[in-house]
Amino acid sequence: MKMKNLLCVALSLALVLGLAKSFDFHESDVGSEKSLWDLYERWRSHHTVSRSLDDKHKRFNVFKANVMHVHNTNKMDKPYKLKLNKFADMTNHEFRSAYAGSKVNHHRMFRGATRGNGSFMYEKINRVPPSVDWRKKGAVTDVKDQGQCGSCWAFSTVVAVEGINQIKTNKLVSLSEQELVDCDTKENAGCNGGLMEYAFEFIKQKGGITTENNYPYKANAGSCDASKENDPVVSIDGHETVPANDEAALLNAVANQPVSVAIDAGGSDFQFYSEGVFTGDCGTGLDHGVAVVGYGTTVDGTDYWIVKNSWGPEWGEQGYIRMQRNISDKEGLCGIAMEASYPIKNSSENPKPRSSPKDEL
Repeated sequence: MKMKNLLCVALSLALVLGLAKSFDFHESDVGSEKSLWDLYERWRSHHTVSRSLDDKHKRFNVFKANVMHVHNTNKMDKPYKLKLNKFADMTNHEFRSAYAGSKVNHHRMFRGATRGNGSFMYEKINRVPPSVDWRKKGAVTDVKDQGQCGSCWAFSTVVAVEGINQIKTNKLVSLSEQELVDCDTKENAGCNGGLMEYAFEFIKQKGGITTENNYPYKANAGSCDASKENDPVVSIDGHETVPANDEAALLNAVANQPVSVAIDAGGSDFQFYSEGVFTGDCGTGLDHGVAVVGYGTTVDGTDYWIVKNSWGPEWGEQGYIRMQRNISDKEGLCGIAMEASYPIKNSSENPKPRSSPKDEL
């Protein structure tokens, strides 16, 4: 396979990242070098992070800078808050390399024209509900964690397929990202990135995708297990792309099903996002695949998207981020309206698995 710049390329870092929830700190914790050291030791213990003595001193300086960024940002009058999470002793460069390291724009040039059905089924919708949350409708599985593997494209794809399957069958089945990582290798590149459109094509052509229980996630790329790959339980009939740079079109799509999108997730505020409606600075250098699973408006009138991430439930709002929508830029905040797509499923029929799936929630 040619070397391509694919979505969510991750560099393997020798960092041990815990999965514990983030924790609070106070003004007194940043008052002196000693209190900051104590805070760092607490953070390491909280996240079960081990360091050599030399590395600990280097990491402390990174941690200290991140603490001050979080602390100073939270003192500003922003509609969102930051928190020290499992990324707190990573530089932003390391974070971007590991979790938001690919420039999708380069890959889009290789891809050429989009490969959807060439139509947009929601084009003529004139009215949508004021808010939609597919989690409340039972169409979204629990938040998952891609780990140190650049497989965000697979997680984004799976959210959309799980969603349309539940909408059509009224059954929520957790599907296998690992099958995509191991087996969808013609154009996607496992832990070295991929695109959701390619993954939708793969699922259609293979006749479906198997369950997470049958082909569990390992956070690394391996050989394709053909016996598991050939046991599909959910099929799709194709996919469509949302007209680019059009938040109104994206709204029409999300009103009807969860949608895969690409965003620029490399900023420091995104790295430490904790809660609220994210309005932070970010560009349109698409580098991370996520899924929009709803939208709404705050009591003060700020419109937002509900976005499911794949960095575990300890990041953000239990693994989600609310991102401002209806901004002046056509691309949407962080480019969210630039590269959106969704699967098509025309009926409630699915392949019959060899064994009964145990992933229904």
